[in-house]
Amino acid sequence: MSAVTLLDQWKRDAAAPFEGWDFSYLDGRVTEAEPPWDYLALARTAVSHSHDILDVATGGGEILSSLGPFPGRVRATEGYVPNVAVARRRLAPLGIEVFQANTASGLPFDDSTFDLVINRHGGFRPEEMQRVLKPGGVFLSQQVGGDNLADLIADFGARPMWPDNTLARIAERFRSLGCTVARAQEWRGPVTFADVGAIVYFLTAVPWVVDGFDVGRHLAVLEALERRRAAGRPLQFTYSRFLIEARKAESPPGWREMTGAPS
Repeated sequence: MSAVTLLDQWKRDAAAPFEGWDFSYLDGRVTEAEPPWDYLALARTAVSHSHDILDVATGGGEILSSLGPFPGRVRATEGYVPNVAVARRRLAPLGIEVFQANTASGLPFDDSTFDLVINRHGGFRPEEMQRVLKPGGVFLSQQVGGDNLADLIADFGARPMWPDNTLARIAERFRSLGCTVARAQEWRGPVTFADVGAIVYFLTAVPWVVDGFDVGRHLAVLEALERRRAAGRPLQFTYSRFLIEARKAESPPGWREMTGAPS
């Protein structure tokens, strides 16, 4: 394929529609390894034992909608404005209300509201998760590690935007809040793009991976990646994921001492 034809294809990939958190455009063009745990199975089990449930950073509601049937009341938040309407269309028929909110500015819920808070690949503050959980409530999240795709990012001369999003740091913050960390696992594995256009689509859809990504601005890098692919060297990079499950204390620290309650 000529350079002009490739450039046209990359521009089409960059302009391809992307809605919610739906990457079906890349079907057959990306091969991903999976972590040793099954987040969906863990979330589904947790949902089945909970009554008041919150999904933080629900995206387009794709994951949450797959976790039913729901035994109680479910609510969701999404901070990325274009996704809010998508999530509401998907989740409203299930009786799930979607709030435009993020944990940086604070969630629109009272203290001790939820038995379960779940989160897949979305930003959160442990302090806010602890606040909205009932005593004994559970927070379950699969996170994108701060070094995710660091090798791909380096090819573009950029740096990861959230290098501090690590399992050790998040687990310590929950422990400092008096929570018990019941599950903590991390994993790194390969993701392989079949062609450079798949990378273009991905970086356009997820703009925080390479800040300011643009086909024209980064044409030299894309051409180098194409030469790599043409030489038979796979476009393989490294995913980073971690899983954390934290449980809020049944009672505030020092509660028994203050009240004289029996141990």
